[in-house]
Amino acid sequence: MPLFRRLMLAGLLLGSLNVATAQQLSLFTQYRENATLINPAAMETDFLSYGYNLTFGASYRKQWAGISGSPETQAVRASYVNKNGGGASLLAGGYVINDQTGPTGYTGVYGRIGAVIGGDPEYSGLSLAISAGYVSYAVRASEIRLRDEGDVIGMVNQSQSHPDVGFGIYYYAMDYNDNMFYAGLSVPQVLGFDVTFQDEEGEYSVQRLQHAYAMTGYHFLFGNDGILELSAWGKYVKNAPFNADFNLRYQTPSALWLGGGISTAGNAQVEAGVTLGDNVGLDNIVRIGYGLNYSFSSFGPSVGSTHELQASFSIDR
Repeated sequence: MPLFRRLMLAGLLLGSLNVATAQQLSLFTQYRENATLINPAAMETDFLSYGYNLTFGASYRKQWAGISGSPETQAVRASYVNKNGGGASLLAGGYVINDQTGPTGYTGVYGRIGAVIGGDPEYSGLSLAISAGYVSYAVRASEIRLRDEGDVIGMVNQSQSHPDVGFGIYYYAMDYNDNMFYAGLSVPQVLGFDVTFQDEEGEYSVQRLQHAYAMTGYHFLFGNDGILELSAWGKYVKNAPFNADFNLRYQTPSALWLGGGISTAGNAQVEAGVTLGDNVGLDNIVRIGYGLNYSFSSFGPSVGSTHELQASFSIDR
């Protein structure tokens, strides 16, 4: 295979896995709703706000809508906290995630388990947890075409699977006014590895790097049951600038919420949603949200807007 073809394929693979400042793992606009995917020790929003300890959720994200082959992510998750565990309460759950960018993508299945250390996990605790799973990476070479020649690269479609492990630590505490503070650190992909695809004409590798995440926030509870939440999500990966998202969200007493934020990568975001529970006569909680992300960075071409939908269902067991 000519050298320029090898270089082009390598660029396509690296570029398709490269999302805003070399981020290789999936991004989220509504990152607080997907906190347990970012940090295996994190608590769900409904547990921090209402004490509901069993949550099922799903999200769909279309990045850079209107651009062919742009990143697309789907995820489903489940989380459980034993509120009556005493000094060390069980934390468990899992998720399935599928991320596709053009001709490359990955699908992962994870379980998570840990413990919440503290006297009453409904009010405060320090949680430690690990996630473990299996990830399948694939490249559909038949969809990769050379710009100048218009033909397909002569490599067959291939896939590889690898084990994956993540680790997280998370602290949260409620004060005397029922306000809630939380903060966590995580490395969702501890192992790191090279994904190598090989045929009779050569081999092509993409290195998967460890990512370090930090998340923090504060819930202010108002006397009318409104909730104001300040939050931030920091992301670091080797050979890329540190990137952070900052968000402000207010949930009205009628359970509608509206939020907005910015990121150091040159993105602005807005979100809106609704929480259905006691306000509509339900014993459980249903949350539905939509997020819109738009790049205003002057660096490089405009990549358009990003749309994200999420829904969750929480039970107090």
